[in-house]
Amino acid sequence: MDIRILPSNIANMIAAGEVVQRPASVVKELMENALDAGADQVTVVIQDAGRTLIQVIDNGCGMSPDQAVLCFERHATSKLHTAEDLQHILTFGFRGEALASIAAVSEVTLKTRREEDEVGCQVEFADSQHLATEHVAAPRGANFSVRNLFYNVPARRKFLKSDNVEFKHIVSEFIRVALTRPDTGFTLTHNGKDVYVLRPAKSLKFRIQDALGGNIAKEIVDVSAQTSVVNITGFAGRPDAARKGLGNQYFFVNGRFFKSPYMHKAVMKAYENLIPEGVTPSYILYLDIDPQAIDVNIHPTKTEIKFEDDSVIFQILYACVKEALGRNSFGDSIDFDREGVPEIPAFGQNFEEFHPVQPPQEGLDPTYNPFEEDGFPSEPALSHGGGSSAPAAFPGMMDWGDSEQGRPDPGPYQNMSAFITKKDDYGKLFEDKLMPTRSVLLLQGRYILTTSRSGLMAVHIGRAVERILYDRFLKAFSNSSHVTQTSLFPVTVHVGVENMCLFEEHSGLLASLGFDIAPFGTDTIVVNGVPEGFSAEAGKVQTMVSDLLLILAEDHTALPEMMTANLSSRFAKLGAHSCDPVTNPMEAQRLIDQLFACGNPEYTSSGRRIVNIIPINEIDNRF
Repeated sequence: MDIRILPSNIANMIAAGEVVQRPASVVKELMENALDAGADQVTVVIQDAGRTLIQVIDNGCGMSPDQAVLCFERHATSKLHTAEDLQHILTFGFRGEALASIAAVSEVTLKTRREEDEVGCQVEFADSQHLATEHVAAPRGANFSVRNLFYNVPARRKFLKSDNVEFKHIVSEFIRVALTRPDTGFTLTHNGKDVYVLRPAKSLKFRIQDALGGNIAKEIVDVSAQTSVVNITGFAGRPDAARKGLGNQYFFVNGRFFKSPYMHKAVMKAYENLIPEGVTPSYILYLDIDPQAIDVNIHPTKTEIKFEDDSVIFQILYACVKEALGRNSFGDSIDFDREGVPEIPAFGQNFEEFHPVQPPQEGLDPTYNPFEEDGFPSEPALSHGGGSSAPAAFPGMMDWGDSEQGRPDPGPYQNMSAFITKKDDYGKLFEDKLMPTRSVLLLQGRYILTTSRSGLMAVHIGRAVERILYDRFLKAFSNSSHVTQTSLFPVTVHVGVENMCLFEEHSGLLASLGFDIAPFGTDTIVVNGVPEGFSAEAGKVQTMVSDLLLILAEDHTALPEMMTANLSSRFAKLGAHSCDPVTNPMEAQRLIDQLFACGNPEYTSSGRRIVNIIPINEIDNRF
């Protein structure tokens, strides 16, 4: 076995794999470096989701020519001088690995100038090699241009996802950094189009509104707690605004974003009995804690934090969110402040004995006839033919007889008598086509009951719709045939910039299934139509979009047949929850006819029973 030392460029490429996982990693590192440099304006320019260009421009302190070259060396940092400094980290970057890792897997150009320098400098790196340094005119700050990411690591470049997916990750990192500094301006441009233009905000809530959409400002309440262990501020979502999926959940500690399933459980515990199962509230929570009580250096991307005492933080976070929800009348709370509140008298149990309550008297006039006041006769004759009376075909339409006898002119109703004599025929005109072919009964809107040869047949409505839609989507996938029901009133839904990427990536798939969804700006969609069987009601469309995002976010890399069956099943379940209720026997009969036209009407795609027959002898045994 021959052991040798790896060349520095190969070692850097291996190390880069921990820090630079995708274009979003570069965006995160360069934005954090800009903030550490004191910038109050950061501009991010992206081309082709970061494959071609990632450019981050800031107006921070800048660097001298020597520092501009040195910053690309591994472990070059201005944040640490002694080992004790590791216990007081309040900056983003401190290990000096970001720029070295980026330069190992891309072509980097840096233009920078300090305030005290008359001219700036430009340095170029590629494959961890310093290529050139020259003096150039440059504004104060730094301008990093990262081109052709992973150009020298084809395997890594090949495993990048589609442009929409990679840009979604870039947006996520951009928002996380932007939420840490509401007093700093941020701009994000993709392929020449401004996606975000965030100006310095007056408060954190304004920044949240600008970054996550105006709707979220109406859905959150203030959270605040000051303790000797940790100070917690931020916002928690209203329970009625909780959505399916994990969206708009952010933890920050000392201004740094971090992920923690354990702390997420603390927040969810505060929402117990307030939200239904399967939904998640929004929250943006900031923890301010002694730097010595946390370790931010347990993961290369620094998104995981180790607390000195996790359980204490858990309990404080839970109590803090619970108190905020109770204070806003979303949970159990006790209010002892009664000053200024009007007293409502409490009546004793014998109150009615001394003060009897009389029900209101109904005033009826049996001689009142509204037709007399309008100039109509009080007892219109309904005679025709031989003088026998007959009921009117429609309420309020009566035969007034001969106008020569002083009666009002019948006008367009002069042949009403003939129409009335044909009332029986009118009833038969639509009877065969409108009435169900068999007797059906709707049970609580969940089941259809009808007769069968061997007894009573019960059909589960929701599962029947799911089976019908499953077969319909399978057919749509195979030959792109679909039926779209266009909404009379299109529904506008705010989904955020990140989720817009999902709709753009899967626009062809959605169109093939019958969804008519169009972008409206950079963070909103308009639902113009839905597949046949889905509800076009605004509230259900909003819920449908939330479920749709969960389906689209899945990794569809299985075999085509498995992917088609899985997507058809997911969309069918979505449609079953979104469909309009069955309200009358005609709709019930139509649903039964569609169900028994399916290949397997007895079971859903997941194996749940749809139809159940109760034998006649079982019914007899109950009597």
